[in-house]
This record gives sequence, C-alpha cells and structure tokens, in this order.
Amino acid sequence: MVANPTGEGEWPAEPGRYRLVVSLACPWAHRSVIVRRLMGLEDAISLAITDPLQDDRSWRFSLDEGGVDPVLGYTHLEQAYLARDPENGTENGVSVPAIVDVPSGQLVTNDFPNVTLDLGREWTAHQRAVAPTLYPDELRDEIDEVNEGVFHDVNNGVYKAGFATRQSRYEEAYTALFARLDELDERLENQRYLVGDHITEADIRLFTTLARFDAVYQGHFKCNRQKLAEFGALWAYARDLYQTPGFGDTVDFDHIKRHYHQVQTTINPTQIVPLGPEPSVWLTPHHREELGGSPFGPEGTAPEPLERPLRPLGPIDM
Repeated sequence: MVANPTGEGEWPAEPGRYRLVVSLACPWAHRSVIVRRLMGLEDAISLAITDPLQDDRSWRFSLDEGGVDPVLGYTHLEQAYLARDPENGTENGVSVPAIVDVPSGQLVTNDFPNVTLDLGREWTAHQRAVAPTLYPDELRDEIDEVNEGVFHDVNNGVYKAGFATRQSRYEEAYTALFARLDELDERLENQRYLVGDHITEADIRLFTTLARFDAVYQGHFKCNRQKLAEFGALWAYARDLYQTPGFGDTVDFDHIKRHYHQVQTTINPTQIVPLGPEPSVWLTPHHREELGGSPFGPEGTAPEPLERPLRPLGPIDM
C-alpha cells in the first residue's frame, strides 16, 4: 500500500493535512523524524508517537491521554490502514512510518524510503528557509550506490542476522554486516560524511542503525564481533552525527531497548531490558570537524533547539 502524499493529485503537499505516525524505537521511522526536524516541517506535518510495546493489533497510541491519538481519534494505527482499505488494509501488516490524511483518517503511505525523500524534495515550499539539501542532484548516483549496500548489509543485515533460524543464514548475514561496516569505517577515515562534504540522505539512513547497534543489535541480534564503540572512524562519525541537532535529540534509548527486548520474545523470552550502555558516551569529543565539511552545507543551518523532548521521559517498565 503505497501512495505519494506530496505530489500533485490526490495527496498534494498541504500543511496541516497530514500526520506522521512513528515509533521512536523503529530505525525506519526514525529516519523520517530526523528529516522532518532538519527540514523544519514541524508546523506543516504533525507527529504522533506510538507506544514502543505493541499489542495484538500492532502499533497503539497508549502513550496519549485515554489511549487515543488526539488528532486522529484512533487507538491503533491499524484503523488508518482499514480506513484506506476495509477489506485488505492490514493484510501485509501495520508498519511505521506512516503518513495519515487527517480529514479522511486514511493511510496515505508507509513507503519508508520515499517518505524521507519526499519530505526533503516535495515539501520545499514549506521548509525552513535555510534547510539543508539532503539529496542533491549532483550526488544522487553516489548516494544511491552507498544506500544500496548499507540497506542490504547493515540496515536490513542486522535483522537478517537477528531473526535467522539457520546457522548458515546467520553467518552469511553476520559476515556481510561486518564486511560492510569495515568498508564504511575505512571510507570515513578521511572524509567527514559518507557522500560529499555535508549530511545527506546516506548519513541519515546509516545513523539510525548505528544508534541502535550497541544498545540492541550487538547483543540481542548476535552481531557481536565487536561493538560500534570499538570501531575507529565509524564510532567517531556516529558521535559526530549524534551531537548534530536533529540526530541525537531524536534518539530515545528507552523506547529502543524496551521495544526490542520486550516485544521480540522469541529472541528474549525473559523480556528483561538491559540498563546499558551508558548514553553519555555519545557526547564524548569526536574531532571529526578536523576533516572539514559542515553538517548542513554552505547555505544550510541547524534547526532550532527542541523546546522539550519528543515525548515525556519515563522509567523503564520492568
């Protein structure tokens, strides 16, 4: 179920019309939160945050008062899927990110790779004046090439390792994952960002996996050749991004750890949530600025600081 929420026709780019539904635990959804913030689209597209713990109807709005999203009036994201297609709306599952048309309550799109591209390219009339260009024309071929390898071996690779039910499949995914991480580590030794001299779509797609690596994938998904913190350039690069507005301020380690460890009970039947790693390590000096470049390019600037966290901070539920 895919549609274009931003082009001409049924779903034009119209401020106030759409609601972006995400889980802060999900790396695919996290990308859209970062891009929305970098582009300054907070006033144009509202944000709904689901509970990191799903029930038998999948993503739910139980963090909101009364367990109901205050804009959509829904208790579960599946209701937007069924509003779009009452017969088969949830046949392929209910996933985030999802863009929902507020007037009709219908799902518009859950096409996660194109959600971020559209937010960067199609909503230019509503972006902040000094927003960065995340998918510049002259770098698109290189960005696409980097994204292709990162998707298969890293973004999806950790899942292929974590959910493998055969030793050979696990080892294949594990080997490809660390071969790609080694390649990226070498690539980043002498350049600050993956492509070009400022943040692009490629950095956003890699970051959301790196942010979860030591907290979840390294142990929970058996991706344990080494921790991210034991890489050289790759760990410094990840900290550089984390300390850039729009990245670290959209990371929620509590949601991340609770979702993976308490929902995926075939992997973690005890549902015990680890207390570490210590988040403060992400704020240690990285010295990546010595490589040159600038986060937002020659004309872009950082988004304004968040006035408050994306969600109220609370303790881990044991």
